[in-house]
Amino acid sequence: MRVNRILLSTALVVVALVVQVSVLARLHLPGAVPDLLLLTVLGLAMVYGHVGGALVGFAAGLLADLAPPADHAAGRYALVLCVIGYFAGLARPESGRLKSATGPMAVVVGAAVASTLLYAGVGALVGDTAARHVGLPGLLFSAALYDLLLAPFVVPGIMWLARRSDNDPLAETGSAAKAGDISSGWLSSGTGLRIGGQRGGFGALKAKARTRSTRVGRIKGVKRL
Repeated sequence: MRVNRILLSTALVVVALVVQVSVLARLHLPGAVPDLLLLTVLGLAMVYGHVGGALVGFAAGLLADLAPPADHAAGRYALVLCVIGYFAGLARPESGRLKSATGPMAVVVGAAVASTLLYAGVGALVGDTAARHVGLPGLLFSAALYDLLLAPFVVPGIMWLARRSDNDPLAETGSAAKAGDISSGWLSSGTGLRIGGQRGGFGALKAKARTRSTRVGRIKGVKRL
């Protein structure tokens, strides 16, 4: 990963973990706790891709495993966020632009459910049966609900910061040009004109109009003679 990506990811993960432990965990909401750290990993993964998402997820999860008041085995949440970050990176838009909020919201719900199931599954393997006593269906529903309500205030801002840190709004080399070609194709559909697809497009249109008018004038002049 690039240095600016590492610095930004570290800062965002630390801030998310501090807010998670000091604020969200003390709200005493029924069921699960809103997972700000998970949303941070999702936002970064949908910009950096599956490899970057896996690395960020593993580092964020390991930091959460070691930070107090963690009461589970170290590496448990690191494994969960590493897997979630990898698959969330696979859902990254190819053009770098989000056409709608449906896709990211579906990723958030899927990640909330999958992370809860995976965390409980890994806990069962190491002898932690806390999820059974609390009630797994309630945890799944509350985790998906809380993360879905929190996501619009977190994920878009993190994705914007991640793109800005790369000095490229689309976080991909050449994506701006591809997006421009796509938008010009939509604008020019049905007209036969390549708007923005060539330099001086409007100038070329004016030149063609002048040429046509000149030809018409010549034809009319011949008819008059």
